[in-house]
Amino acid sequence: MRWSYGVIVAISVTSVLAGCAAGGNGERAPLVAGTGAPVIIPGGPGDAGRTAEPGERLGVSEARVSVADVRFAEGMIPHHRQALEMAALAAPRSASAALRTLAGRITAAQRPEIAAMSAWLRAVGRPPEGHAGHTVTLEQMNRLRAARGAAFDELFLTLMIAHHEEAMTMARRQLQDGTDRAMLSTAKDVLSGQGVEIARMRRLLRG
Repeated sequence: MRWSYGVIVAISVTSVLAGCAAGGNGERAPLVAGTGAPVIIPGGPGDAGRTAEPGERLGVSEARVSVADVRFAEGMIPHHRQALEMAALAAPRSASAALRTLAGRITAAQRPEIAAMSAWLRAVGRPPEGHAGHTVTLEQMNRLRAARGAAFDELFLTLMIAHHEEAMTMARRQLQDGTDRAMLSTAKDVLSGQGVEIARMRRLLRG
């Protein structure tokens, strides 16, 4: 079955994840028409194209999606959300302009990554809720909420460094076991971006 590039792009976002159901060994995901934008299947020479029916199998994608890819996205989304929750506490509590700027950078970097990973999960037929445990415990979050000034800054930096280090561990695991190019690229971004932020936070923590 031959497809043009435009058709592949149109239908790839409606694919479902075969690898998860089959154990996820980097298998190619079948392309299945969804219920959103119509997918046009070209006809033969001289024939008109037709619109695919929802649920119709259209072939096999070129992308390889594995369980590791899905596990990375499902784990990183709630992990990033906790970082955003922590970063949002900085503006009204921190005594450091540099820390408040850092918190803004964390928000600016991780919010788009959450959106991208959520869209990716929906595209492969998985709900984007995520289910991983949090690095920072509820007791630690409550302490952070209650802290002010220098005490907040020290606790925030200590917890966020550990939080970033856990994200980098997840990213390294994805680079080792993952197969999907989008998730591999995200993992590389996490490693590079959060590595830089850890160095900044350690400098701030030393004063």
